[in-house]
Parts: sequence; C-alpha cells; structure tokens
Amino acid sequence: MANPHSKSEMFETMAVPAALARMAVPTIVSQLIVLIYNMADTWFIGRTNNPYMVAASSLVLTVFLMTMSIANLFGVGGGSLMVRLLGAKEPDEARRVASLSLAMAAGAALTFSLLCLIFMNPLLRLLGASDNTIGYARQYLTFVVVIGGTATVLSNCMSAMLRNADFSKEAGFGLSLGGLLNIALDPLFMFVILPDGLQVMGAGIATMLSNVVAMLFFAGVYRRVRTETVLALPRRIERIRPDSMRSIFAVGVPAALSLFLFDLTNIVINRLAASHGDIQLAAIGIVLKVERLPLNIGIGICLGMIPLVAYNYAAKNLPRMKAFFSAARLAGVVFSLISVALYRTFAGTVVRAFISDAETVRYGTAFLQARCFAKPFMFLSFHMVHFMQSIGHGRESFLLAVIRQLCLNIPILFLLNAIFGVMGIVWTQAVADAINVVVSYLIYARVIRSIEGRATPERKAVP
Repeated sequence: MANPHSKSEMFETMAVPAALARMAVPTIVSQLIVLIYNMADTWFIGRTNNPYMVAASSLVLTVFLMTMSIANLFGVGGGSLMVRLLGAKEPDEARRVASLSLAMAAGAALTFSLLCLIFMNPLLRLLGASDNTIGYARQYLTFVVVIGGTATVLSNCMSAMLRNADFSKEAGFGLSLGGLLNIALDPLFMFVILPDGLQVMGAGIATMLSNVVAMLFFAGVYRRVRTETVLALPRRIERIRPDSMRSIFAVGVPAALSLFLFDLTNIVINRLAASHGDIQLAAIGIVLKVERLPLNIGIGICLGMIPLVAYNYAAKNLPRMKAFFSAARLAGVVFSLISVALYRTFAGTVVRAFISDAETVRYGTAFLQARCFAKPFMFLSFHMVHFMQSIGHGRESFLLAVIRQLCLNIPILFLLNAIFGVMGIVWTQAVADAINVVVSYLIYARVIRSIEGRATPERKAVP
C-alpha cells in the first residue's frame, strides 16, 4: 500500500483558508445538491397541489434522518478516529478502524430497515400521521427507508470516510451524483410511469434508486483509492484495539444521538403543528426543508473542518487547530447572516415555489420570516458540536446535544406553543439556540483550557 501520509501537506503546511476551502467547498457543493434533491421531492409533490401529500413526505423526513443518525454513528465516529490515528502516525490501526466502521454501518442499517417494516403503521401514527396522510406516508417510507435505507447509510458513511482521508472531491461528487439522479427521476416516476395518486410513491422510488447508485459509485472509488489510502471495502470483520472501539462509539454515539435528538425535535414540531391542522403541518414541513439551504452550507463548512482539526489535534499543533476552528466559524456566521436577510425579503416567493395553495403559502411565509432569525445561532451550535467530535470529546458533544434539544428546544416548544400557538413553535429555534450558544462557549472554554494544559510546548508552532 502506498504511503497514506502522501496527502499530509494539506493538514500540516497549507495555508489555513486554502486548506479549509479545499476540504469544505466540495463538501458544500455536495450538501447543496443533496439538499436540492431532498427539496425536489417536496417541490414535485407540491406540484400536485395536495397538502396531504406534502405533509406525508414531511413526516417521513424524520424517519429518513434516523438513517442519517446511523451513518453519523460510524461515519463520524470511525472517520474522525481514522484521521486522528493518521495524525498520530498509526496507519495500520486507521485501516482496520475504517473497515470495521463500514461493516458495522451495514449491519445497523439492515436492522433499522427491518424494524421500520415491522412497525410501520404505529411509527407513522406516533409521528403524527392522520387518516388523510398515512397512506401517502406508507408509500414514501417503504421505498426511502425500508428498501433504500441501507444504501443511504452506506453511501453517507463511505462519503464521510473519503472526506476524512482528503478525498473530498470524490466524496462530494458521489453525493452530488445521487442528488442529480434523484432530480431527474422524480418527474419520470411521479408523472409518467406511475398513475395519478401514486406521486409520493414515485418520489420514494426515485430517492431509493439515486441512493443505490451513489453507494455503487463510492464502492468503485474505494476500490480505486485502496493503494493510496487506508480505505478499502471490508472483506472480513476486522479486529481493532479496545481503545479504538471505545473511541468510535465515544464520538459516534453522541454524533448519532445529536442527529436523533434533532430528529426528535422535528417530530415534536410535526406533532404540535398537526394539532393546529394539516395545512399548518404542510407549511412547517416546507419551511423545515427550505431552511436546510443555509444549514447544509454550514454543515458543509463544519464537515470540511473536522479532519483538519482532528489531524492537528492528534499532532498536538494547537494553534493550527484553533485557526481552522476560527476560520470555519467566521465563514459560517457570515453566510448565516446573509441568509437571514434573503429569507426575510423573499419568504413568500420561496414558499410559493413549492405550493400554490393560498392558505399554505400564507402560513409558510409567516413561518419562514420568523424562523430565519435562528440561522446564525443554529450554525454556531452545529459548529461547536462538530469541533467536539473532531477532537474525540464525545462526552461534551453528547452534553451539547442534550442541552440543546432536551433541555432547551423541546421544553421551549411546548411552552411557546401553549402561549403563542403555532407561531410559538416557529420562534422556538431562535430562542433555544441563542441560549445554547452561550452554554456551548462556556463548555468550549473549559475544554480548551484542559487541552492547552496537556500540550507539549515544542509542538505549538503553526507550520
């Protein structure tokens, strides 16, 4: 196998803005295309002008995000450990960690898909499906999660591994390929192949097929790069050191739970919105997807930051580590503020692009104009969690997720809904994340003091 450190220049000596851009830009592009294809389902379903179909796809989004939690468990847990092992000059253990993480992701995904099949109806009722929406929701869930869930998990897990190994262009291209294919297949299955009334099923089939193609693409990339990196498709169950296994789950479980708790919050939002009516649920469903634009760009910046921070943390180059942290934070906050201005100005136009039903547009416009104020605070919250994951501080990452969702978001949702009704639901995110940012930086200050106290003086210079 070729030297896996041949790409170390970017981690060790390249200018911080250039290195961050090299990692983040392909990731942002892929995140945007993934966002577009997720929004494409809603957009094409919205062409039916049937708010029940739109509401059903929004309900299933929460289950789809659970598959992403599994991908996070092994992609973030295994991927961040892999790059830290490379920074510590342990390529053999890094190879074993990468292989086992992918194998465990496949097993967990298959198990989750089977459970969704067995408990489909009670699960959808729990999420807030009504008699008007449950039939459509079953169509979508069957293809997106039950049949296509394993492909979704594996494609995202392999993408994370490639990105951490400095193959961010390949990682981004694979996700982009799946997204563009989904956009092309949506109208074909929804309005040409399947009869009227099965548009939601058509969207689900298109999403499932696009994720299968992305998974096959990543499998091909794995085979191509196996001689120049520690990545390879698993041929057997690898044995890794006990401390490595603990590290995968110490970071991966909080990463998965962080997304799961985010998903749980969306479930609560859907349940509370559904109590006000299916129209309000459809409007909030559109807003939750529309707001993913700045969020996905912010997540792309954070994902690009992770391997750079992780490598320099393991190499004990703390000034360079903190420089990447600060550069990513500045880029994310600036874009978040721009998004606030744009959403405030063009909210009605954005919502009408998804559905023309007048009442849904009225609610969606008001919801988006209010909820957009949360974007800078949401980015700072995500940014801090990703930083903790990159340095292997799973406990702090988990604590931040629990504080944000269980201690702030969900209780405030119930409180503001009781006081202000549906608009209270919409304003909750800004209130909760503003408080969460203050708490996050208090925890960050303690972690940084601890890290600096253990740092070796001679390794503190930025190359």
